[in-house]
Amino acid sequence: MINNSIKIYILKRRILLFAAILFVGICFVQAQPVKKHGKLSVNGTALTDEHGDTVVLSGVSYGWHNWWPRFYNKETVKWLVDDWNCTVVRAAMGVEPKKGYLDSPEWSKEKIEAVIEGAIENDIYVIIDWHSHGLQMKGALEFFEEMAKKYGKYPHIIYEIYNEPDHQSWDEVKAYSIEVVSKIREFDPDNIILIGTPHWDQDLHLAADDPLEGFSNLMYTLHFYAATHKQQLRDRGDYAMQKGLAVFVSECAGMSANGNGPIDYDEWNNWIEWMQKNKISWVCWSVADKNETCSMLYESAGSKGGWTENDLKESGIKTRELLRTGKLTRNSE
Repeated sequence: MINNSIKIYILKRRILLFAAILFVGICFVQAQPVKKHGKLSVNGTALTDEHGDTVVLSGVSYGWHNWWPRFYNKETVKWLVDDWNCTVVRAAMGVEPKKGYLDSPEWSKEKIEAVIEGAIENDIYVIIDWHSHGLQMKGALEFFEEMAKKYGKYPHIIYEIYNEPDHQSWDEVKAYSIEVVSKIREFDPDNIILIGTPHWDQDLHLAADDPLEGFSNLMYTLHFYAATHKQQLRDRGDYAMQKGLAVFVSECAGMSANGNGPIDYDEWNNWIEWMQKNKISWVCWSVADKNETCSMLYESAGSKGGWTENDLKESGIKTRELLRTGKLTRNSE
């Protein structure tokens, strides 16, 4: 006969095992945002899921693929999902520089597709980012036709058709966007498409006064670097939303716009509060090991994830903290 102490021990073990299984199951579901939300759409100014609920995606952008290709693999995607709690990653395909798309198209697509397929395997959303500062109509049409044909059937896909227009007018950017959106819609009728605006995605007010028409599921990108961009840009974002534009922050960080200098925690927190208030999705820049404040990794960081805190720069530590907790603390706190 089994005595009472043994019975209690067995019962406790069973309870602990059940709790562990339940915890793993909950984490597994939470780590599957596409399974949870499905195909995304735009309803007014909100990003919504297939159930009609508002969705806020959060994650990180890889650095330019042509300069930091070593991080463009499925393993880093898995690490960013499991350890950083990303629900979206951004594959930033450099276009004009050496080894960018115009110079090395097949190699460039190979790098980008590794991240895309890693995101699909890990069931998160992925932004296919045409990381250009100039109008490259021919290349963009070619590239996005191929991406839409190959991946348009997956609800994981978000297209960013022009990273940061610099000195082009809104009329020029709008004309370009109409052509590229039309090409994508030939093969992918409904996945989200992100539209850039002049002056590094600062001029949302121009798009708000003259948006693209005749298309669904479009959002407009706002990029901020907190030590440079402050209330004036948030006011432009408010104006754009008041005029009916759906806003997506596809690139941001806490330091100056040149990627260097100290992190401005006060302004970064102001931005976070603004995005949370308006239920705006955001992506931080960048998974790279360049000697600059905005690159989140040191050179010690492995090419396939598994990073310790010693591999992370201040921006990486704080971005990971924000993704895992929803809060950003200052170093002194």
